[in-house]
Amino acid sequence: MPRRNGPPAVDDLTFEVRPGQVTGLLGAPGAGKSTTLRLMLELEAGRGVTLFNGTPLHGVRHPSREVGILLGDVPGHPGRTARNHLRMLTAALGVPAERADEVLDVVGLTGLADQRLSTYSLGMDRRLGLGAALLAEPRTLFLDEPSFGLTPREAAWVHALLRAYAADGGAVLVTGRDAKAMARTSDRVVTIDGGRLVADQSAEEFTRTRLRPHVAVHSPHAQRLAGVLTDGGAEIAAATGSRLVIYGTTSAHIGEIAYRNGILLHRLADEVADLGPVAPLSRADGREPAAASPADPAAPPPGEPAEPATPARIPARPRAAVAPATPAQPLRYELRRLGGIRTPWWIAALSLLASVAGALVLSRTGEASALSMMSGWVRQLPLPPAAMGAGLLGALAYGQEFRFPALAPAQVPVPRRLRLLVAKMLVSGAAALLIAAAAAVLDTVVLRVILGPGAVPLPTDRPTQAAGWAALAVGCAWAGLLAAGLFRTTALGVTAVLAVPLVVAPAVGLAVRSRAGSHLIDAAGALLSVVGGWPGGVGSTAAGVSGRAVQPVGCAFVLSLTVLLCAHLATVLRGRRR
Repeated sequence: MPRRNGPPAVDDLTFEVRPGQVTGLLGAPGAGKSTTLRLMLELEAGRGVTLFNGTPLHGVRHPSREVGILLGDVPGHPGRTARNHLRMLTAALGVPAERADEVLDVVGLTGLADQRLSTYSLGMDRRLGLGAALLAEPRTLFLDEPSFGLTPREAAWVHALLRAYAADGGAVLVTGRDAKAMARTSDRVVTIDGGRLVADQSAEEFTRTRLRPHVAVHSPHAQRLAGVLTDGGAEIAAATGSRLVIYGTTSAHIGEIAYRNGILLHRLADEVADLGPVAPLSRADGREPAAASPADPAAPPPGEPAEPATPARIPARPRAAVAPATPAQPLRYELRRLGGIRTPWWIAALSLLASVAGALVLSRTGEASALSMMSGWVRQLPLPPAAMGAGLLGALAYGQEFRFPALAPAQVPVPRRLRLLVAKMLVSGAAALLIAAAAAVLDTVVLRVILGPGAVPLPTDRPTQAAGWAALAVGCAWAGLLAAGLFRTTALGVTAVLAVPLVVAPAVGLAVRSRAGSHLIDAAGALLSVVGGWPGGVGSTAAGVSGRAVQPVGCAFVLSLTVLLCAHLATVLRGRRR
């Protein structure tokens, strides 16, 4: 669509990507290739429409089954291993976890599957990106310059994989800027310039009309030579600086003309349309390809190298194995996302160490309550260390989604889904409870070992104190989670957690001390007196917890969580309407 009264990035572009063929989208940098792919995938607004088997992508029931995409580098956490990254994606796509190992073998990364992504080269990263695109066995592949920047052997492997995928009945759309490689790889070449269609040709026609043999000349007197050759009837296709591209002649003929006219040449070479095939680098891990069975008709003759692995050699999964939405299994996805990197473990360990240090500091004063000592909450901190650690884990749950958008490999904002939010709240809440319980137990054990068994008395109202401590940890985790999901960053998620005791709680305290607040407290007290009469001791525990909830800090957390949750749900509903 036109922006700021400028021309549209893509204008009146129509072509077809056929099953069983590789369609190349050729153009110079800035021609509109990447924008075309993003328009087709509905990642950018436009007036056109792309039909996948007659249906727009937003109407396809299983988009991941319909199209696999690779736009740029793999958006994976650098501390995650390749196997863990793909297994996390299998949970999002609803395919069996074993599919990750199958795809790793296809792209030649089995021997490097347990290395972290930060150690991967560009070629390994592209292989992993292709593996992620193939996880759900899509009918179509959209790839944006997958071989750009690779070595010739790595690029030849990518081309061989795409050819094998198309031979198995898949449709492939790949962009590129190298005309020779495009003619060698594609069955059909669509050329665009300035977002408009230039030509839509078969590979044979493209080679015949666009890739003719020519002579490349470099000379400090290129313009003088161009004038002499033009008078002689030669066709000069390009004349930039000291370089000439000349059709319809030979290097020997140009050399004779230059010699007779006293023109110095720095380079004179006959260039052909295609440099010929390059032996592909079949695997990145250095392992030998799996030997083919002697009865396999596709087995190479003795002495010849085996063909690179292709998607056709993977056992096909039934279509019903793919769930309809992404993430299809949000709870399994969130557990693998949380446990697949070291950061959460380091945060939990540092929180527990800080809690023990705080408990030791409080034990020196002798004025702290039993609960403060068990949680390590010194007065100089706005929250206990374990609660702050839980809030940081909650903020990372969504913050890392936006920084490393594995669920949105097209580098677009991660979609806010209600099922994903519920899964993140469950997992972050469970992690907060574990950290809070571990902090209480560890502080008690350390203090009793150092100061003696009677140094830390147990709280008098243990159920109420434990419930309040658990609610504080879970509230911090959920506040960080909701704020990070709403503002799309970890830093603002942590800021929202710290703002509750530092900003919201004082404001609530002022409101409580007002006349309207005193009436509200009286009403809450009456309600608590009724609740406290429930049988079995449940009423007293509930009344104790509720009594803490009407305190400034408790009210601040309840208010903050309510506002953040409503704002998050509003963004989810607005996204669905769009």
